[in-house]
Amino acid sequence: MAIRYKVDIMSELKKKGYSSTKIREEKLIGQSYLQQIRHGELVSWKTINTICSLLECQPGDLIEYVKEDGVQERG
Repeated sequence: MAIRYKVDIMSELKKKGYSSTKIREEKLIGQSYLQQIRHGELVSWKTINTICSLLECQPGDLIEYVKEDGVQERG
């Protein structure tokens, strides 16, 4: 996958005081999305929006594009 997380999202949330338990209890991010984040899978823009709000950051602080070998660029 060419788009990936630049940081450990769960670790960053924890630093800001948002444990998995707190996130679930306050219904900030669903359990299935938390699992996707833990496994490095990309989540919805709505979830990225929530994470950016909690971490007070921009989407570009969380994700990056990395060109894969053998993939030709279009344009």
